[in-house]
Amino acid sequence: MTELDTRAAYDAVAPLYAELFSDVLRTLPLERAMLAAFAELVRDQGPVADIGCGPGHVTAHLTGLGLSAFGIDLSPEMIAIARRAHPDLRFEVGAMTALDLADGALGGVLSSFSIIHTPPDELPIVFAEFERVLAPGGHLMLGFFAGDDPRPEAFDHKVTLAYRWSPDSLVNLLRQAGFSEVGRMRREPHEGERPFHQVHLLVRKGCGDAVQIS
Repeated sequence: MTELDTRAAYDAVAPLYAELFSDVLRTLPLERAMLAAFAELVRDQGPVADIGCGPGHVTAHLTGLGLSAFGIDLSPEMIAIARRAHPDLRFEVGAMTALDLADGALGGVLSSFSIIHTPPDELPIVFAEFERVLAPGGHLMLGFFAGDDPRPEAFDHKVTLAYRWSPDSLVNLLRQAGFSEVGRMRREPHEGERPFHQVHLLVRKGCGDAVQIS
């Protein structure tokens, strides 16, 4: 699965995706709580990039929490929808493997289920990019589907091929990229969702003691 394949897949479903998910945070109190904690940690640290922003609903939520947030997505169709829905916010087409951002430019990075289509051998490249664009002490929050096996587990996502990850395996990759764990939230799937646990993992650029909150 290449970035071009993922872009084409999301371009094709962008209007339906926006219709289904643009208001989804209203039904997700645990996710809202994690976003609030993330916002509190990064509020005075600099701009925040919502990478894999889709139709821009989470970018808008972060802005409502007092952050200077902007969105990046691989899909031009998603970015077009986000710009129409939130004309006062900044949205750009871009790839996680090569972000058009200066070193240390950000106080925070949110990657909410945007790594799930990344081939496992490319994930260290993505994490290195996230580390590069974050200022020292900056925070990264990842959302993903959890797997039980230490190795990534492929599954047939509704849009295109995706992967589930053991949270501990992802933490190990993040440590190699220069991050330390701050906390995590793991929840059961809701009715109508994929039958997998969903995890939000919060990490910090630099060294520090891990504190698990799952």
